[in-house]
Amino acid sequence: QVQLVESGGGLVQAGGSLRLSCAASGSTFNMDNVGWFRQAPGKERELVATIGWLGSWSTYADSVKGRFTISRENAKNTVFLQMDSLKPEDTAVYYCNIMQSGVPFGSWGQGTQVTVSS
Repeated sequence: QVQLVESGGGLVQAGGSLRLSCAASGSTFNMDNVGWFRQAPGKERELVATIGWLGSWSTYADSVKGRFTISRENAKNTVFLQMDSLKPEDTAVYYCNIMQSGVPFGSWGQGTQVTVSS
């Protein structure tokens, strides 16, 4: 069973950038679509971006469109989320997961905390 480990979070000022990584271990997710999610305190987990297994297509939530970019390097078994022009409302714990039929399918990892100060 694939295990996903998120990294790259941190504290950044508004307008700054961060690059998150999602690494798979135990198996590969090279044949799977992968999504990035986030959960802010007191809110439900929401889907931020999804990428196809070949990296040929991606989708974004309206709230991050034009600011975030999802990509993947299957040779490294890793999916990335480049986050630019960060806003305080982007503050959340970010998670990745395998997607099947548009819903998260695998186990959730620990996530990585992103905090954007104003």
